[in-house]
Amino acid sequence: MPKKKKRHKYFEEKVETGELPVEEGEAEILDAPEEADHETLYKETLDRYTRALAEFDNFRKRSIKEKAAQYDDGMRAAAEKLLPIVDNFERAMQVGDEMRENTFYQGIALIARQFTQALQDLKVEEIPAVPGTDFDPNLHNAVAHTEDENFGANQIADVLQKGYMHKDKVIRHSMVRVAN
Repeated sequence: MPKKKKRHKYFEEKVETGELPVEEGEAEILDAPEEADHETLYKETLDRYTRALAEFDNFRKRSIKEKAAQYDDGMRAAAEKLLPIVDNFERAMQVGDEMRENTFYQGIALIARQFTQALQDLKVEEIPAVPGTDFDPNLHNAVAHTEDENFGANQIADVLQKGYMHKDKVIRHSMVRVAN
């Protein structure tokens, strides 16, 4: 019967208290006989270390991606709350020429420009929806249909509400009227 190699006292205590888990196959390594091939033990230990290191690296990269995705989602949610305010400022600025010299109008226009600049700084862009361009269901929401000879089939006839996107995701689709 082969003589078993005594484990170091430190490892023996860690295994007994459960601080050092012994997985399947490790018990044989820890209780290896004296004649055990040290090269095999070294290779197995190196393999376990390399795998643990790779697993940690994958975890780190995955955590970074998840954190960035959460930041972008939070940015989109905040921008979505601001969009109705921007819409209302744009509606307030649609007045006749006689009101444009009014200081109240100029104040509203200044605030609207600041909101627009803030959205641009947050990388929130307006979705292009120009009458006469083709309708894209990924970017536009068709809420009405009209027959108009001036436009081709499936073209935008009128923009009812601007749409916005952040990076590659749509925050709010453009509401449009589609022709023919």
